Amino acid sequence: MKIELNERDSKIIKQNKTYTLIDNSKLERLIVSKTILHPKKNTNGHNHVGKEEVYHFVSGEGYIRVGDETIEVRGGDIILIPDGWFHKVWNSSEIEDLVFVCIFEGKRNH
Repeated sequence: MKIELNERDSKIIKQNKTYTLIDNSKLERLIVSKTILHPKKNTNGHNHVGKEEVYHFVSGEGYIRVGDETIEVRGGDIILIPDGWFHKVWNSSEIEDLVFVCIFEGKRNH
């Protein structure tokens, strides 16, 4: 069986001058969320008590802060975020979007 992520199973959660956030609703227990972070922008940074997350960077380049560590990222990188750890993403490009997919269990709380 092949299940694909597509537009009809997705919902734009937030769209502004900083980023577009799209969640897929095909699964029952996992959220698969795509973020398109625009050039020279950053996320607000936050943490989720009770949630582990996986960030898969698809394209572009930038940085992610996880806890006290700042890590350079680019397309193909996978970053694990432990339960409750602060995380924030920056797009370092002047022209290219930084695209990443976040996977976590449960419901969105931000």
